[in-house]
Amino acid sequence: MKRRIILAGGSGFLGNALAGKFIASGHEVFILTRRPKNRNGVTEILWDAKSPGDWTKVVDGADVVINLTGKSVDCRYNKKNRREIISSRIDSTRILGEAISRSANPPRVWLNSSSATFYKHSLNRPMDEAGETGFTPEAKDEFSVEVIRQWENALNAAVTPRTRKVALRTAIVFARNGEAFRAFRTLARFGLGGAMVGGKQMVSWIHEMDFCRAIEYIIANDSFRGPVNVAAPNPLPNSEMMRCFRKSSGVPIGLPATKWMLEIGAFVLRTETELLIKSRYVVPGKLQDSGFQFKFLKFSDALADLCK
Repeated sequence: MKRRIILAGGSGFLGNALAGKFIASGHEVFILTRRPKNRNGVTEILWDAKSPGDWTKVVDGADVVINLTGKSVDCRYNKKNRREIISSRIDSTRILGEAISRSANPPRVWLNSSSATFYKHSLNRPMDEAGETGFTPEAKDEFSVEVIRQWENALNAAVTPRTRKVALRTAIVFARNGEAFRAFRTLARFGLGGAMVGGKQMVSWIHEMDFCRAIEYIIANDSFRGPVNVAAPNPLPNSEMMRCFRKSSGVPIGLPATKWMLEIGAFVLRTETELLIKSRYVVPGKLQDSGFQFKFLKFSDALADLCK
């Protein structure tokens, strides 16, 4: 069945991946973006992610809305960036909710980005959708958890009785053109691919192909509501992930990084250590319980595919 699918903030690598997948499946794809351009197979429409406009006309009558909007968290958490990280997520969610609520023919389903970072820092306890959420001082994640709390509250507050709502608590998506894949592979190639802060922290991940397949699956199955963990079933310790990157890069050893080294590196690169030191032990409870079949169950297999 041909669907009209709206990708809000869909000009990044995840939006491009989804757009390609949907177009290949014969769907009609619209991307809401601040910088529209001409693209084959996709209609791009101007929006500012905070106020109504002509873009609301394509939401009315759409089958699916997927909101991927949000300033990157790969930055220093100064006052300005904190404000923009929060507002970009809350404003876009709020205005999409208003557009959907005013639609004569509202979308059947609304998928809104969230993050697996919402769950508690944990080294030994896997977190499905019933897992404990909240911040942990040692993980330096208080700001991130608060952002996600407000983000999901904005989704839940939207009055859309005819539209199914899903919060996508997504883990790190590894893709050939993704920032995470490029960054870790570069570290390994330069001999810096050792364990970080001991390497015991768990890394939850998903291959780009399985991410797109999971989104299609969630859209097609009306049983999915509320938070859904979009992550592969087998998280792995940071030390093991870095070993996989070293092996794929043909570099047998890698300099390990202590906490103070990461602090210096994060300052130089204008990012935060939380992205590396927090243990995200997240598993896809709802996806697995529903029978979803992952193509990539092991990180080593996912990495081998991406390195082809």
